[in-house]
Amino acid sequence: MTLLVTNIGELRTHDDIGTPRDAALVVDGERIAWIGSSADAPAADRRFDAAGRAVLPGWVDSHTHLVFAGDRSAEFAARMAGEAYSAGGIQVTVDATRAASDDALREHGRRLRDEGACGGTTTIEAKTGYGLDVASEERLARVSAEVADVVTFLGAHLAPAGVDRRDYLDLVTGPMLAAVTPYASFVDVFCERGAFTVDESREVLEAGRAAGLGLKVHGNQLGHSGGVALAVELGATSVDHVNHLDTSDIDALAGSGVVATILPGADLSTRERLAPARELADAGVRLAIASNANPGTSFTTSMPFCIAIAVLQHRLSLDEALDAATTGGAAALGLDGTPDAVGRIAVGGLASFQVLEAPSATHIPYRPGVDLTAAVYRRGARLR
Repeated sequence: MTLLVTNIGELRTHDDIGTPRDAALVVDGERIAWIGSSADAPAADRRFDAAGRAVLPGWVDSHTHLVFAGDRSAEFAARMAGEAYSAGGIQVTVDATRAASDDALREHGRRLRDEGACGGTTTIEAKTGYGLDVASEERLARVSAEVADVVTFLGAHLAPAGVDRRDYLDLVTGPMLAAVTPYASFVDVFCERGAFTVDESREVLEAGRAAGLGLKVHGNQLGHSGGVALAVELGATSVDHVNHLDTSDIDALAGSGVVATILPGADLSTRERLAPARELADAGVRLAIASNANPGTSFTTSMPFCIAIAVLQHRLSLDEALDAATTGGAAALGLDGTPDAVGRIAVGGLASFQVLEAPSATHIPYRPGVDLTAAVYRRGARLR
């Protein structure tokens, strides 16, 4: 079955053909079969009249903690009352997640995934890290593989209370890593004060790489943790948060292939220093924007919300923010440059795109917080 989407007011392809107007595209199965002018559109089995609305690639949400149980609204309220954020609140979610059933975790993860999809997200990553023992981390990896496109192992999220750090690192780099590897594509580490040191983080990442996993780093969120330098040293796919950077960090990222992922929802919720996205972009660093959906510091699945913050507060241009939320996210997940690349609309590529209830993508930051998603297609199937 083929589908013709015609009368597109603004088609943002994030590909070589740019942003054509009064455009049309044809979907054949899971892929884009044709792109051109509405006036030249071929016949198809079905037709969707975009009526002058904008069409964009689906969002690529490259950093989430999608599978968990419990609630941390009390922590949020305390933070809004002036308490500083620290990594210790993770243990609250660990306790609740360990106590939840597989079915409960699966249902909650799917609900959050579907919530994001309603806002245009067609590719999503999910991290483990709320189990912190072998059985619980294996379970989180397995359930995450059912609800997300990419799974990242984050056993090094926090050393659990009452567990010897050396013993825990041996667990993360040994039995725990072996248990999650069948489900995971990446290994991640929270290289931060209150979590893991640079040397501990290096040990975790090198073990993950030896097991065949790509590398990611939670770095420089709460201070100059050394996470960015470590990510560059080891050739990580991405380093995420990047709130506290100096000139040497920015220069190092600019000279590397490491994607810097900013998490605007977390910056807003933690009231931390904003990630210096403008300075990173000016230096030529590849950027991604992700939701960081999690119960403690960014309980949102809305990529349009995060894009609006990136434009309004992080001072990215609209084009930069849209690219970071699509092709940048794809690069952060190693999903660019392949026949199944995501984050762009191209002939032969996957038909994962969204239709806005607006004539232009400018309306995303222009009307922040408003649901502007009219339709969403993932691999040719309509989700909304």
